[in-house]
Amino acid sequence: MERSILETEDLTLELGGSRILDCLSMDLWEGHVHAVVGPNGAGKSTLANTIMGLSGYRDYSGTIRFLGEDIRDLTIDERARLGIGMAWQEPARFEGLGVETFILSGSADRSTEKAAECLREVDLDPGKYLDRAVDETLSGGERKRIELASILAQEPRLVMMDEPDSGIDVEALKRILEAISVLRDMGSTVLLITHSMTVLEQADHAFLLCCGSIQEKGSIDRIMEFYGDRCMPCDHRNHPEEGC
Repeated sequence: MERSILETEDLTLELGGSRILDCLSMDLWEGHVHAVVGPNGAGKSTLANTIMGLSGYRDYSGTIRFLGEDIRDLTIDERARLGIGMAWQEPARFEGLGVETFILSGSADRSTEKAAECLREVDLDPGKYLDRAVDETLSGGERKRIELASILAQEPRLVMMDEPDSGIDVEALKRILEAISVLRDMGSTVLLITHSMTVLEQADHAFLLCCGSIQEKGSIDRIMEFYGDRCMPCDHRNHPEEGC
């Protein structure tokens, strides 16, 4: 029997007077790559931000459990220490912070060799990047790969990746997809937040999200068929009825 690493039960969140997450229940199996797909505005990024505990996303109803424990009262740092990580759609810049320091910030191994190893995993030359700063001199693809190197260094129990293909070229995407395989091989659970069929293909299991609720779940083939052929633009507005 598969072991759950994260569960949400009736997860509901309102922002700006609209219900963005609507009684959302899902179960992530440990050691698997999962995907959440859906159209823009479906609530995909909101789901990840709520699980991570970001400011503005903490006033929810329902339950989020990590390894069986309710994490409602935990800060972002406390969730990170439990092993929950996140790769953002738009990676943050930390002006003046060195690449090596950034990569090792959440790692138990603070050696330069660890940082170099993680850079090599995302196909960046340590000799060219370790002494650079995480700033505007890096391209979007470079910043995404460096952020992913920092996640590899953390060896997280669960990592959420929000639109990993956003704003990058084909070569950067190839390296990011390879890193997803590395995370799987090291035993991490991965949750891909995406609307891309290419990214969806990397997952073992997927959920189709629309208007804040899970509409379908199952194998990649099943979700690809449903999302590609049946999930069409419609005039439904994101104002579900009250109650679960």
